[in-house]
Formats: sequence, C-alpha cells, structure tokens
Amino acid sequence: MERNLTDPFGRRITYLRMSLTDRCDLRCFYCMAERMVFLPKEQLLTLEELARLADAFIARGVRKIRLTGGEPLVRKGFMQLVHHLSSHLKANRIDEIALTTNATQLARYAQDLKDAGVKRINVSLDSLDPQKFNQITRGGDLSKVLEGIEAGRKAGLKLKINTVALKQDNMDEIPAMIEWAHARDMDMTLIEVMPLGDTGETRFDQYIPLSVIRDTLEQRWTLADTPASTGGPARYVDIAQTGGRLGFISPLSHNFCASCNRVRVTCTGKLFMCLGQNDQADLRGALRGGNGATELDAILDEAIGRKPEHHDFEINKSSSSGEMQRHMSVTGG
Repeated sequence: MERNLTDPFGRRITYLRMSLTDRCDLRCFYCMAERMVFLPKEQLLTLEELARLADAFIARGVRKIRLTGGEPLVRKGFMQLVHHLSSHLKANRIDEIALTTNATQLARYAQDLKDAGVKRINVSLDSLDPQKFNQITRGGDLSKVLEGIEAGRKAGLKLKINTVALKQDNMDEIPAMIEWAHARDMDMTLIEVMPLGDTGETRFDQYIPLSVIRDTLEQRWTLADTPASTGGPARYVDIAQTGGRLGFISPLSHNFCASCNRVRVTCTGKLFMCLGQNDQADLRGALRGGNGATELDAILDEAIGRKPEHHDFEINKSSSSGEMQRHMSVTGG
C-alpha cells in the first residue's frame, strides 16, 4: 500500500480540512438558511474520534490540518483536539495547524491557540459597517468580531481576513476593507459566492466575478502577481500602495482545481474528496467498527481513487449548475 494518499491525477493529498461542528452562532445569508436545522449531537464524531481520524490522515502523508465548521470555536472542549494535534506538530509529523473562524469567540481562545502551536487563523468577515454586518449575518454583533481580531493580534497570531464578495452588499466596501486589514498587518482574501445549499437567497444576484473586482482595484492601486502560497486555492497579489497581500479564490470564474491537494471531513465523518461534488465516503463506520486502522486505510485508498479532476460549479441567471444541496457549514469551510 502506498502510504502517501495520491489521487488518479497524481496530486498528493497533504491538506485536510476537518469540520468540528455544523453549528454556528451567525447566520450569514450566503451560507445558511435563516432557520437552520442542525444535526443531532449524537451524529457528530466525538473529539476522540476526530483525533483518531486526524492520526489516520497524518500517517498517510497529510501535513496540514485546518479546523473548520460551522464555527469550530463553539464546539465544547475543542481545545482537547487542538492539543492532540499539537503533539504531532512538536514531533514534526505535521507542518501546521490552522483554523477558520468568525472570531466571535476568538477573544476567549486566542492565547490558548497560540500556546498550542497555532500560528495562522483565517477570520471570515464581510463588512466593517455594523449595520451591514448585522444584515449579512442575520443578527451578528461586529464589535465581538473586532474584539476577537484584536485579541488574536495581541496573542501574536497571524490573521488573514476572508471576505465573500457580494455584488449588492459589500462590493463598494472592499477597497476600504483591504486598507483596514493591511494597516493592521493582516492579509486579505476575496472569495466568490459558491452554490452550496438552499439559503433562501438567489445566488446569481449575489455573485460578482473577482476578475471584475480586480479590474476595479487596478484603477486605484498597483497589483503585482506573486507565487506566494499558503497551501490553499488562493492566487495572491502584492499591493504596492498598502504594503499588503491580497488573495483571490475564484471557483466559478477561474477554476483552481489543477493543483488541488485538499480533502474535507465533516463533523459526522463523511469524507468529501471535492467541495463541488456529492461523492463521499463514510469514515464513521470504520472508526466505530472492530477493524480500526486497517479498514480506515482501505476506505481512504478507495475514496481518494475517486477524487475527481475538477468541480462542476457554474452560475448563471436562470440556475446554478453543479449546486450542492448541503450547506457549506455541513461540509466544512
């Protein structure tokens, strides 16, 4: 058995995004329905099972693990898993533990995360206007997010702001957000809306190609392409006037699948080989069965052997082809 997980197109799988929960304390309208029905808690993997799953992927060549959700910081006891992963980090079995959060709870955990070896955190933030933020998140309090960001910076974490570009809601605010982030030594990444789950909103009305935003930004600033990478799908530019870095994640207008090294595991133990496909493998049964690591290895080999070459996302006025019925919070960001 080949120890490194390699898909049919020769791409080594070195990056695991692991969801701790489908729950979130915000209800962003491009991500969730206003009245979400969350999974019963008994369907979620325990923290011990998540740790065993991480061990299995690490043994097969994964070098980076990102904890996601929903909102991972609302998972009770999640630091238990962080400390487990920290032991792998100290033993040089992985290169990085990362986290994606909305930062509402970050003030409580920033120093603990830094002490456990977490260096980089992505913060999802789509507006710096309190009223607009409240509308996008359906009730969120921007001050809690800003408090979390400042606590993360004070703890010495490297923060990056992730902003979903929304044509009718924050497009005009994006330059000011970039200036705000770069002035605080935070990189920023723009993300196109993706057709995941029924949110009660029309995705085409929200969607703006990042190529349009880049053209607008280039009328204001000098953008220089850079080969810099954090291991994910973003393409980066350096902005001379702000002294910071800006990323673009554009699954619809600029497919990034050729170099995909990622898989996602949901909080229920489902392995999705591609965010934009429905094919998945159930790892929970192997975790709870009697054959343990042997069965898990076999399932991983078979599943990675089905990893597709690319996703099928497409969006237009009449429909969003390739649209997934599951919400992003279920799959993991």
